Amino acid sequence: MSDLESLPNILQRKYALLRDLDKSLQENQRQNEQRCEQEIEELKRALRSGNIQPDPSLVRFSDEVLDAQKHSIRIADEKVALAVQAYDLVDTHIQQLDQYLRKFDEELRRERENAAAAGMPASNADGGSKSGRGSESSRGGRKKTRLATAEAAAATAASNPTTMDLDLPVDPNEPTYCFCNQVSFGEMVACDNPECKIEWFHYGCVGLKEQPKGKWYCSVCAGMQKRRKGK
Repeated sequence: MSDLESLPNILQRKYALLRDLDKSLQENQRQNEQRCEQEIEELKRALRSGNIQPDPSLVRFSDEVLDAQKHSIRIADEKVALAVQAYDLVDTHIQQLDQYLRKFDEELRRERENAAAAGMPASNADGGSKSGRGSESSRGGRKKTRLATAEAAAATAASNPTTMDLDLPVDPNEPTYCFCNQVSFGEMVACDNPECKIEWFHYGCVGLKEQPKGKWYCSVCAGMQKRRKGK
């Protein structure tokens, strides 16, 4: 996890280098365009004066212009390589987090199985942010939100500011929740129906502004319960 804490600083350095390369590329292209325009004007004057023949095979830009163009291509290649490094770095950390979460879920599942075999209620190993469905008492704690996770992420972002927006792809293997079918973010609430297929919902998607009191059911499960009672 220490590697993850250093990720924003590493990315910030890479993006700063990208900005420097981009400025260098733009300046090199600007100067080279001026050289090209100057040489084109010189060729036009030479053609009008008859100093050179209008033979396309003899009309070419100077070596200085061609070398500057090659230099621009090298800078562009460096930018692409840096962008690929940044993407691979983030992707590697995402995969490591996925492995950590799978290991954590497996350990939590074993703990609950051992507790069930011993006839004891399973402890909430993840600090109450998302408990299981092993018993009624554990389900009562399922409405704990992920506010602490969101605050920790905000604190990390504040301590490592960057002037560039990171438009990075979302891991397709990351689980999705809620009616919006998006990944976990911000404050979320869990449906108290143990058979709920979605289970977790974003506050904004279900019209909540604070943690509900007592049991809370999503609109789908609430509708099913009403239909059952009406029979």
